[in-house]
Amino acid sequence: MWGSYCENALEKRTPYRQSHLAGLMVQKEQGILVTLGPTKDNTKVFGIYQADRKDTVRQLIESDPYWQHGIWTEYEIKEWIQAF
Repeated sequence: MWGSYCENALEKRTPYRQSHLAGLMVQKEQGILVTLGPTKDNTKVFGIYQADRKDTVRQLIESDPYWQHGIWTEYEIKEWIQAF
């Protein structure tokens, strides 16, 4: 998953950060989320999910507080083939 952050995301995310991280932890423990994080300039988010369907990933993204409160402004899901 590639997505974009809103302007001033570091400030705007503060009220939602704990619930965002708690949700990611649950996904990680369930084996669905492999990794997720921002680019160094904090303009994009990148995540790797292990799921059978794009709809599963879409549901996780759209139920995240960052999406619901406009911290993430857009996203794109691409299936990835691990070559190595």
